[in-house]
Amino acid sequence: MQISNAEIAAQLEKIADLLDIEAANPFRVRAYRRAARLVGELPRSVADMLAAGADLDELQGIGPDLAGKIATLAQGGELPMLDELEREVPPGIAALLAIPGLGPRRVHQLHETLGIDTVAALTEAANAGKLRTVPGFGRGLEVKVLRALASGAGAVPRTSIATAEQIANALLQDLWQADGVRQAEIAGSYRRRRETVGDIDIVVAAVPSQPVMKRLTGYEAVAEVVEQGPTRATVRLRSGLQVDLRVVPEQSYGAALLYFTGSKAHNIALRQIAIEQGLKLNEYGLHKGVRQIAGRTEEELYERLGLRYVPPELREGQGEIDAARHGRLPHLVSVKDIWGDLHIHTDATDGRASLREMAASARARGYGYIAITDHSRRLGIAHGLDAKRLARQMDEIDRLNDGLKGFTVLKAIEVDILEDGMLDLPDAILSKLDLVVGAIHSRFDLPQPKQTERILRAMDNRYFNILAHPTGRLINQRPAYAVDVERVMRGALERGCFLELNAQPDRLDLNDAHCRLAKSLGLKVVISTDAHAEPELGFMRFGVDQARRGWLEAADVLNTRPQGELLSLLRQRR
Repeated sequence: MQISNAEIAAQLEKIADLLDIEAANPFRVRAYRRAARLVGELPRSVADMLAAGADLDELQGIGPDLAGKIATLAQGGELPMLDELEREVPPGIAALLAIPGLGPRRVHQLHETLGIDTVAALTEAANAGKLRTVPGFGRGLEVKVLRALASGAGAVPRTSIATAEQIANALLQDLWQADGVRQAEIAGSYRRRRETVGDIDIVVAAVPSQPVMKRLTGYEAVAEVVEQGPTRATVRLRSGLQVDLRVVPEQSYGAALLYFTGSKAHNIALRQIAIEQGLKLNEYGLHKGVRQIAGRTEEELYERLGLRYVPPELREGQGEIDAARHGRLPHLVSVKDIWGDLHIHTDATDGRASLREMAASARARGYGYIAITDHSRRLGIAHGLDAKRLARQMDEIDRLNDGLKGFTVLKAIEVDILEDGMLDLPDAILSKLDLVVGAIHSRFDLPQPKQTERILRAMDNRYFNILAHPTGRLINQRPAYAVDVERVMRGALERGCFLELNAQPDRLDLNDAHCRLAKSLGLKVVISTDAHAEPELGFMRFGVDQARRGWLEAADVLNTRPQGELLSLLRQRR
């Protein structure tokens, strides 16, 4: 039985969580987290690599012991170590790690002191005022936990778009092998490129329907067949994701794809337009009386309703219908519009590839430039650069650029914004860089006015160019810190700075609403990957998806410009 990379990564992440709760060696915990991330980013499945004779311990940061565990998981085996950890740690306790303010030690302390081993038990204890009785907690932390719980922290998380992509694409490719399949596509929130998905909807045009239905229910990753009929089936995968399959005739394929892509608000608006024209729209097609007049493609449905075609990313009931009716839909940015990546790390700090390797990979993607933005000195866990090490890296970049043609590596830094808004490195070194990316990596708990002032004060530095991951959120892991995003955007405009749309799938920060706000203010954003390894350069597509959901066009994105124009814009304030 072949296991997907996403499933392997999830098991490794689970081991790391359980080790963390048991207060295991931090380096050991970090090794499992690093392995989970690496496996999740591999361009090939681990199972295929093993079949080709690859040695997993040749992967960076993977030793023989960990390589053996990964191989066991890839081949459908079980790990005694994981079984033992699951026996030792109550099953609901790992979910408590998602609550802001509760690290592994505090989770362990709550379990030992109050017997808390589920989110429900934590909620009950917090509401009863019991958390403040635990040494080291106090009323302030109790209030913080209650607020986090009220905002949904600890709920069963939706699946990230990157994980869903791995799982869904492998399944779709398998379904295409069934006899009679003419068309097939993933619909739902996945097709609208939401940050997370609750389940996977697949629409297939096939005659007959039985072979593709059988293909789904017999798929090796299926853990349970929930429901099965002649043209629809629901299964639950080993990953926990639910998959809903709908098989339709080709003349209804466009209508079904439109209906199951959603959103609900978008579909209701379309049905209302149809009613106003004396028509009926459903998943089978557009009908006038009993006669179907459209439905084979989405394009013909929109055209028959008097609308321009609406890209799936915009179908959220947020003004796209009116824009489609009056010819005001944006020409959305695409990956091919991107000239370069302005947030990249190397093994000089916490990256996993060298400067030359990252540059070669970016060049192979057709970029004209990248910026190397390793961490500054304050981020000790990432071995951040001080002024001397940064100067040596700048010299190395100069030597590399001397041998390049048609491609440039820009000298940059991801400099920490300190609590008082000062930057972590002196102006004497920042002034020699091509650009400066500023970021908050500490004191996420500051009140909104102080956090906002902290960022604006940092932007006052004449060498500051781009604010990285502006709200600090980690999807399903950490909420955004309190910050007045609109005030920060207006401050950036006044100072000639820009905000990043971080394309890491666990960040996607800015969110789509922030992107729309930036567009309305006339503030250009930078779509960057924050890549720490070569495969992560491919995360650009997730950032572009988010930008498209935010109605952004190429003109709204700074790094859709060639190098000369880019540097001119960045240097205007110096």
